[in-house]
Amino acid sequence: MKGKFVTIEGCEGVGKSTQLRLLKEYCETHGINAMFTREPGGCVISEKIRGVILDPQNADMSDMTELLLYCAARSQHTETVIKPALENGVTVFCDRYSDSTAAYQGYARGIDAITVEALNRAAMCGVKIDCTVFIDVPPDKGFERKGGAKQTDRLECETLEFHRKVYEGFKAIIEKEPERFLRFKADGTKYETHAQIVEALSSRGVF
Repeated sequence: MKGKFVTIEGCEGVGKSTQLRLLKEYCETHGINAMFTREPGGCVISEKIRGVILDPQNADMSDMTELLLYCAARSQHTETVIKPALENGVTVFCDRYSDSTAAYQGYARGIDAITVEALNRAAMCGVKIDCTVFIDVPPDKGFERKGGAKQTDRLECETLEFHRKVYEGFKAIIEKEPERFLRFKADGTKYETHAQIVEALSSRGVF
């Protein structure tokens, strides 16, 4: 792959959207050939799958169905959007990716790690993540920041205990692959956090 692949991870309400917006502005200002995308979604088919996954009316969705839908969306997104961009030398920033699946469907839902890892690997279509920005804000504080869960998002509406398991899952993933992660507490202003992220990504050769 010629381009760099950077994923942005964290629990709900940590400020991922804000940091991605600031990164996009930074890339535009500095003439960096970058693309910003999200999961689930990022292309027509995957956005339709996103609608099914997050629809609160689908409360009876089984955990395995949820996992398979996330991976189906990722496979389509990666094959048709992410992979071609990387091959063309574009730096790709993705709001959530495989680590979210491991944290939410693996650690929080309790699906065994072997199954989650195998499906994640298949859905990534041979793409490798160069580095992952993890915005480290616990769910209690994250929901407080955003004023509670968005009622149109089935995953956000899960219990606080579920989201605490997600957070612990992310921390366990980082412990397994510390060299891939850039971890930020985000306890300053959004601009201070942005400056820290830019500096860290620069040291990794992304910029």
